[in-house]
Amino acid sequence: MLRIFGPPGTGKTTTLLNMVDEALATGVPPSRIAFLAFTRKAATEAKERALARFSLDAKKDLFYFRTLHSLALSVSDINADQIMQPSHYKSLSNEIGVPFEGSGTSNDPDNSAAEAKKNDPVLSLISLARLKKVPLRDEYNMSNLSTSWSEVSYISRNLSEFKKAFDLYDFTDMLEEFVESGYQRCPEFELTFLDEGQDLCPLQWDMAHLIDERSKKMYCAGDDDQAIYRWAGADVDHFIGLPGGSEVLSQSYRIPAEVHSIAETVANRINKRFPKEYKPKRERGGFQRISSYEVGSLPMDKGSWLILAQAAYMLNPIKTELKANGLLFNSFGHRSISEKISSAILGWERLRNGKEVSGSMAKDVYSLMTSKDRIKKGFKKLSSLEDDAMVTIAVLQEKYGLLVGQDVPWFEALDRIPAQDTAYITALLRRGTKLNAEPKITLSTIHGAKGGEADNVVLLTDLSPAAFGQFQKDPDDTHRLFYVGVTRTREILYIVSPQSFSRSYVI
Repeated sequence: MLRIFGPPGTGKTTTLLNMVDEALATGVPPSRIAFLAFTRKAATEAKERALARFSLDAKKDLFYFRTLHSLALSVSDINADQIMQPSHYKSLSNEIGVPFEGSGTSNDPDNSAAEAKKNDPVLSLISLARLKKVPLRDEYNMSNLSTSWSEVSYISRNLSEFKKAFDLYDFTDMLEEFVESGYQRCPEFELTFLDEGQDLCPLQWDMAHLIDERSKKMYCAGDDDQAIYRWAGADVDHFIGLPGGSEVLSQSYRIPAEVHSIAETVANRINKRFPKEYKPKRERGGFQRISSYEVGSLPMDKGSWLILAQAAYMLNPIKTELKANGLLFNSFGHRSISEKISSAILGWERLRNGKEVSGSMAKDVYSLMTSKDRIKKGFKKLSSLEDDAMVTIAVLQEKYGLLVGQDVPWFEALDRIPAQDTAYITALLRRGTKLNAEPKITLSTIHGAKGGEADNVVLLTDLSPAAFGQFQKDPDDTHRLFYVGVTRTREILYIVSPQSFSRSYVI
């Protein structure tokens, strides 16, 4: 298994696809090439880029462009209806008399760090022990779980018995089954690529080595300096210690020189790493230190922006400030103004101007109006109006119970919009922002931004109490985390002074 180290912005995926291109040019059938990724997002991106470049059939030619979990399922005898669903966890909960948080545990192996933390902590711990191939009691002893060991053990036994009784499987079962019988089931490949190797857990490494045995040539790509999922079981030491040759991609097309210098300072603090050198891009860029968020004074109307913090709660004051300044943004996958509110306002303004709107947009409008003096009784849901039908305000007034006149502005007509949102939307419109525009500003934890980039990055350096405690015990994970944060930058990095210097990361 040959390693390809891809530091930030060095075009790792492009390099791998170039190798796919070369293999296809030499006559290797696309069905004998596997491109395996840690997450569905990465696998989908690779497949889409390959389809655009090679004019291949997605199902026939790129069948093995998928995640490790997906490969395990595809060669197993497990059917889709045998996979554990939230309803199964609910049934188990009722049967054993133990409530589970959320929907139990994720039935999506590619869920984000933020989503993973919403799952039931006991079920997540059970899965983590299996992924790390360690005894459950050992993993429990290392955790901060408040649940007693007897209850954890009780849940674990009953989960296993429940799955066996109903012939059900979770995603960890798929990996275990592949490792046990995959040599007989796994296809033979001419060429295999495994992306984001630094994020694989021990059980996934077992799977990777088995695939390696079934491949004439296999490349494992990744960057140990960006290994920020050890808390989820990732075994970066295994990636660093893989025997065999390696190649380092040596030119970043993202990071400017001044930011690169900061990134190297952070990376060199990591105690256990694979030494590597790469060059920054030639275009000018730089960094600034700012004493506070200073959102209002930053040129946020120019270019794209990532505002990053170690913990989500640290971003709450920035959300407030962005709204006060009338700036549109994304926060953890959600727009600062919902699609429904944007659609309703745009729809109402179109209606006021004598234009048609779709039935779907009209339903958004009605959903933000109270019934008593704006919509006749019985018309609130517009159930008789097809989503793709086109209507004017006159038609809505004549046939669909609309009582509001054409002269009423959106902030009076749409009276179910909360007052704070109305004030924020007014500020947006005063700045000339289009409500249906794609936000250029994104707020995220550093974990959530891995793989992303922006022209400008605002990086908070505060650490939560838990993160600071972990930093004191084992600083490498924190060094890697802030290395990832710094290296999202395409142009300017803004380093924010911490609220508490005694509990922060010094850059």
